Amino acid sequence: MVSPAQQHAHPFTDIIRTLLREELPSLIELRHDLHMHPEIGYEEVRTSGVVLRELSNAGIAHVAGLAGGTGILAHIPGTGPRAIALRADMDALPINERSGQPWSSKTPNRMHACGHDGHTAVLVGAARVLSRLAAQHPLPRPVTFVFQPAEEGGGGGKRMVDEGALNGTRIGPAAEEIYALHGWPELAIGTIATRRGAVMAASDRFEIHVIGRGSHAAWPHQSADPVLCAAAIVTAMQSIVARNIDPLDSAVVSVTVIESGTAFNVIPDRAVLKGTYRSLSETTRATLERRITEVAEGVARAHGCEARCELLRCYPVTANDDGAVARFEQVARETFGPERVNTLPAPVMGGEDFAFYGAHVPACYWALGLARPGTPFPALHAPDFDFNDDAIAVGVELMCRLAVQEPARR
Repeated sequence: MVSPAQQHAHPFTDIIRTLLREELPSLIELRHDLHMHPEIGYEEVRTSGVVLRELSNAGIAHVAGLAGGTGILAHIPGTGPRAIALRADMDALPINERSGQPWSSKTPNRMHACGHDGHTAVLVGAARVLSRLAAQHPLPRPVTFVFQPAEEGGGGGKRMVDEGALNGTRIGPAAEEIYALHGWPELAIGTIATRRGAVMAASDRFEIHVIGRGSHAAWPHQSADPVLCAAAIVTAMQSIVARNIDPLDSAVVSVTVIESGTAFNVIPDRAVLKGTYRSLSETTRATLERRITEVAEGVARAHGCEARCELLRCYPVTANDDGAVARFEQVARETFGPERVNTLPAPVMGGEDFAFYGAHVPACYWALGLARPGTPFPALHAPDFDFNDDAIAVGVELMCRLAVQEPARR
């Protein structure tokens, strides 16, 4: 019996799978090498060098030195006038690894705890397979490969866009759409998922400086205690999501840092609160900003203190384009069958700087399943996380199939 995926097989399916089987062992080795040598945002010097070596060995045109020095764009020609872009993030996190793998990090307080080593290996693999395919058959459109630094809070995606990753000024023609994956511990290995609209939240930061009046701890009546005030602000801020945001909407306000004082017997004269606020729309984002400021300033006044609020917008909402999602789902079902293609039930309140690409061209951010049957998979950013090598082939094949799909008519 012929499966639905076989009925709609792309003419390049067999050759892509043959080339992928040949490339896969070295891609797993590459992933392990990257995992052993993690580098945090804007410090991905060795990682960038490894990617450049792989591109050069494959004869793929590229430009380096973007986004502070470690960003890379690569290009494979095609017959169409505009390119499809495929993106991977390369940076690690400041975490001490406890995965116990033979390829564990060799650098203290550096770890690929978010799977960017896997993302990079997948995109290198897609570039190598597509380069070999293009030597035999013209691709239907050019492909731009975006190897990006500093996704983990550094805004590397914005810098790549600002420096020409999508507009054709650095290499190849302008991109007409872009796709990116993320390893997903909650999804079963061999499956994939995405959703229309918001997929990741806007991720922003606040810092509140509470200015009071210090005194001896034995004479608190002579103080305007910023510690007490800061504690009251933390408590009051919990009402923002509960009482100012529609219950059917989603938002987060989390205070994660409290700094104050230097001695047990001294009431200090100031305190600092730091944290994050997350939202899924510009309206909710603006409401959170207004209420964080109002609550902090109002509570501070009630305690005889002053609150100075600094709000920093970091990453916008990562929103998938309906058309890009439709094309992704069609290709994914044709490639793997409908039973392996899922819909993410809701957005995730984490942030992702892939949002900056989607502000310029239609974008689709998709989840690549990592979970092994019957075994809980470590969470992202956990010290025992390790990307599942069995997911590499799925990621490479789908990236290649997206690249060889005929461009959408507009």
